[in-house]
Amino acid sequence: MTSRISARISSITESATLAVDAKAKALKAAGRPVIGFGAGEPDFPTPDYIVEAAVAACRVPAMHRYTPAGGLPELKEAIAAKTLRDSGYAVTAAQVLVTNGGKQALYNAFATLLDPGDEAILPAPYWTTYPEAIRLAGGVPVEVMTDETSGYRATVAQLEAARTSRTKVLVFVSPSNPTGAVYSPAEVKAIGEWALANGIWVITDEIYEHLVYGDAEFSSMPVLVPGLADTCIVVNGVAKTYAMTGWRVGWLIGPADVIKAATNLQSHATSNVSNVAQAAAIAAVSGDLAAVDEMKVAFDRRRTLIVAMLNEIDGVECPTPEGAFYVYPSVKALIGKSLRGKTISSSAELANIILDEAEVAVVPGEAFGTPGYLRLSYALGDADITEGVTRMQKLLSEAS
Repeated sequence: MTSRISARISSITESATLAVDAKAKALKAAGRPVIGFGAGEPDFPTPDYIVEAAVAACRVPAMHRYTPAGGLPELKEAIAAKTLRDSGYAVTAAQVLVTNGGKQALYNAFATLLDPGDEAILPAPYWTTYPEAIRLAGGVPVEVMTDETSGYRATVAQLEAARTSRTKVLVFVSPSNPTGAVYSPAEVKAIGEWALANGIWVITDEIYEHLVYGDAEFSSMPVLVPGLADTCIVVNGVAKTYAMTGWRVGWLIGPADVIKAATNLQSHATSNVSNVAQAAAIAAVSGDLAAVDEMKVAFDRRRTLIVAMLNEIDGVECPTPEGAFYVYPSVKALIGKSLRGKTISSSAELANIILDEAEVAVVPGEAFGTPGYLRLSYALGDADITEGVTRMQKLLSEAS
């Protein structure tokens, strides 16, 4: 019997992070005091000046109509200017495609570059959407494993070992989701030079560019390796930097011919991004970074808090992340132990026990390609972090 669902769609899974977040919100709506560390979503409201730009746009009749599929010209210009200001990368508006969030930017990039059977090197742990978007485009994700001993950073030697005659793309993310790892400028340059020397495209996700802490430094690969510009796509968006996850505005930057092809795809898939959201994004990327800096101070404080509290739990080892707003502790020492009448058979099972018994939602490492870990977002309030991890401490102290 022919399947009702296509093989292409049957092969992908639901976003694990969104599934955990949805379950946590459903339990809260049912009256349970669940604390959710699942979704990477700042708890701050979108800054007022951005909201006001959207309100004003609602009253402009031209914003009630179709606009160019690739984005409002003024937003594309503003993104080009912001990219030069923030990372030193000089691009033109013709090299920018505005998308419905960073996920569509990634899908458009993979669909534009990959033919069936093409391989995409993907360092793990990875964000849950990357391998699925690669597969939807007909590509084959090739995982390169990293762990806490290397700061969750892949080396050129590891990437070279994964390269084959089918390799077309490297997915590069710094700062990283889910680990918070940040590659040094020297590491970024070395990887970029390796990709250039081997004719490999780089899709680099820079959505956490402003969220780096301590001595860590964000660097943009095509800036450090200018020769890579013709075979590099930069993905970014307003979601994390400006607390605009629900506005759904992202973009990709790349060679003009690739951007034109990706725009053709988007013209059939979705047409233009919401004009009101694009107006808000213009205000966001054109404004200063004062609101961003305020949020970063809070994230840095929460980072210190959550790492310290998690490391107090026997069997949990939590490295200090250098960027983004996630921690990725190892819970390998808890696997095989008993807890409240259940055996902790995996990090996925542990996450279920923590939700059921402590009413705390975390995402298991299985979702990111590396079992034995948990991901917790610290983009929620200090009080919730303290309460949530305290519950975990009390529960996990019973493991034996």
